[in-house]
Amino acid sequence: MLLKRTIIVVAGLLALLLGGHRLVPDVGGVMPVVESLLPWLGAGVPVLLLASCCTGSWRPVAASLVPAAVWGAMFGPTLLRDPPGGPSDLTATTLNVGAANPRPADAVRAVAGRSDLLALQEVTGPALRAVGRELRRRHPHSYTAGTVGLWSRHPIVSARRIDVGLGWDRALRAVVRTPGGEVTVYVMHLASARPGHTVRRDQTLLVARRLVENDPSERLLLLGDLNTATTDRRRTGLAPPLSDAHLEAGTGFGFTWPAEFPITRPDHILYRGLTATHADIHPAPGSDHHAAHASLRLSPH
Repeated sequence: MLLKRTIIVVAGLLALLLGGHRLVPDVGGVMPVVESLLPWLGAGVPVLLLASCCTGSWRPVAASLVPAAVWGAMFGPTLLRDPPGGPSDLTATTLNVGAANPRPADAVRAVAGRSDLLALQEVTGPALRAVGRELRRRHPHSYTAGTVGLWSRHPIVSARRIDVGLGWDRALRAVVRTPGGEVTVYVMHLASARPGHTVRRDQTLLVARRLVENDPSERLLLLGDLNTATTDRRRTGLAPPLSDAHLEAGTGFGFTWPAEFPITRPDHILYRGLTATHADIHPAPGSDHHAAHASLRLSPH
C-alpha cells in the first residue's frame, strides 16, 4: 500500500514540475539548473512504470502515465520535428573553444569550413593567434572583443565592443555585408549560472535583451554561449521575440555541453528577419562544448 501511494504522489509531483516549472519559486537559485535539465526528468517515468508493475495495481500505472503524457506533450514535437530545409543564403556557427583547450586550431578547423560566419568564445592569448592563422584564408574578415570574436567570409563594415554587465568586454556587435544585404551580428558570452549563483547571469541576460530590443536592425543574429538553456525561464524576453534556429530547423534537443555527454544547451543561434532552414551540432576537438550550426535564408526587407 505504501509503495502504491508513493508512486502516485511522486508521479503527480513529477507531472506538476514538468508542466508548471515556470510557476515554481526559484528558492536559492536552484530552478535555473532544474530547468536546464528539464528534458531529463522524463527518465523518471520508466522507473515509476517499473515500480508500478511490481504493485499489481492499475492505479500506480495510470498515475505514472500522467507525467509521461506531460513530457510527451512538451518534448514530443522537438523529437519529431522535421527541418524545413530549402535554399539558404547564410551559414553561421558558434563555438566556445575553451580557455584550456590545448588544440584551439583543431577545434576551429573542425567546424569552420561549414560557415560564412563563425562566432568564438573563450579565445585568449596564444589561442587567438593560432585561430587567426587557421581562419585567415577562408574567413579573412574578423573582429575580436576580449575573449570573443567574429570571423566572416563577407566584409565586416562596422564593429564595436560591448560590455554586457561583467565590467569587461565579452561581447561585440558587427554589421556584415552579405551578397543578400547587411546583417547585424551579436556575439556574446554571458555570465555563468550555477546553483545559488545566477544573479550575475540574469543581469547579463537582461542587458542582452535590452540591446536586442533597442537595435533597429531588421536582420539580426545573436550567436554565443548564453549560459541559459532553451527551457530556462530567464530566456523569455530574449527568445521570443528572437527565434531559435535549433527549435525552428533542428532535430532532437541539440545539447552542446559538456562535450563528453551533452545534457543541456547553453550555446545558441537566435535571429530575426531571417528564416532558419537547417540546424545541427558538431563536435570540436579539445573543447568542452559542441559547436551549434545553422543555415539561414535572408528574408526580404
